[in-house]
Amino acid sequence: MRIQLAPRHEEHLLQRFLRYVQVDTQSDESSTTSPSTMKQKDLGAMLADELRSLGCGDASMDEWGYVFATVPANPPELAGRVPTIGLIAHVDTACGCSGNGVKPQVLLVYDGNDIVLPANSNVVIRAAEEPNLARCKGHTLITTDGTTLLGADDKAGVAEIMTAVEWLRDHPEFSHGTVRIGFTTDEEVGRGTEHFDVAAFGASYAYTLDGSDIGEIEDETFCANSAKVIIEGADVHPGYAKHKMINAVRVAAALVEALPRDRLPETTEKRQPYLHPYDLKGDVTRAELKLLVRAFSVEELADREDALRAAANEVGLRFPGAKITIEVKEQYRNMGQVMNQHQNVMNYAFEAATRQGIEPIRKAIRGGTDGARLSFMGLPTPNLWAGGQNFHSLKEWVSLDWMARSVETMVQILNVWTEKNS
Repeated sequence: MRIQLAPRHEEHLLQRFLRYVQVDTQSDESSTTSPSTMKQKDLGAMLADELRSLGCGDASMDEWGYVFATVPANPPELAGRVPTIGLIAHVDTACGCSGNGVKPQVLLVYDGNDIVLPANSNVVIRAAEEPNLARCKGHTLITTDGTTLLGADDKAGVAEIMTAVEWLRDHPEFSHGTVRIGFTTDEEVGRGTEHFDVAAFGASYAYTLDGSDIGEIEDETFCANSAKVIIEGADVHPGYAKHKMINAVRVAAALVEALPRDRLPETTEKRQPYLHPYDLKGDVTRAELKLLVRAFSVEELADREDALRAAANEVGLRFPGAKITIEVKEQYRNMGQVMNQHQNVMNYAFEAATRQGIEPIRKAIRGGTDGARLSFMGLPTPNLWAGGQNFHSLKEWVSLDWMARSVETMVQILNVWTEKNS
């Protein structure tokens, strides 16, 4: 049995996505509230209403902005025989690029050429730099106008899950177990599962839809820590500063420059770890540098932290009197450690993609998803492609065709779970 979206479902998928990306849901790393920005609840309330209109009578949004709903097993007796499967995506967008006032551009039949974004001619999505554009010639593509990110990470996943719910409602002849829907907040700031009650969610296994290229099914993430370097200097009037001033800004700049060049995001790929300085604030008296520490094993993670400390020691010798303090915080770990014990979750996803005529590609994510933490919380959760490209940037784009194939494969996964367990 091959799943295929009707033209109306593809159109609804497009319209949902266009509607969702225009809701500003940018999260805020510096916030201490949950969610980190209340505007994430604007989309959450919209999704809860839409889920109820699609037949999910229990759909609701909680105080943290999470939206949960249930698609009951069909027929009901499958509820006790087929494991409950969760489908999860996050509503927030990244902090570094504005998500306010998104104006999506739809290219109905992409011609394979460079894409000039209409409100910013300096931003061009170049075919020579984007191999996936050639794979998407003839597809319907969605970009921004060049002034904001798009938000396909992860509103593509949100729209795909909503369309899968609609498809299930419109096909009462399709047998499946209980499906739990979950939309989270604050994934982009590493807090997406902070208040996620796995037991209450009630799924045995889940899938996040937060990936990129068609066919990619991911069961590994980075191990992730964050590092904060606090530099304390000494200020004095610059006219009388000789042998007295210790400029914390210069110390911070020297530390960034001292990081090993072969251990930066821009010089690494595939399974190579990195150190990423991404935020710097301060003045002569005090500066604060934030870094991401990423690796696929805890041993490599520790090695990168040692490299940071070595660079700090070196710089400290060059700036006597400066006080340099490093604080490291654990964020998440490689979910492959858990997924290795639950191979059926991946195998069923692979079988579903193959049935849909899509070559499944097992990949490790150079990043993380809510599934990383959920897996360690007792809910094994690999990641499926959602179709987006150039996440977090003005050049973000997505193929509607790849989004549609994701919806179809998601439904096929439910079919495989039913066949294997009924």
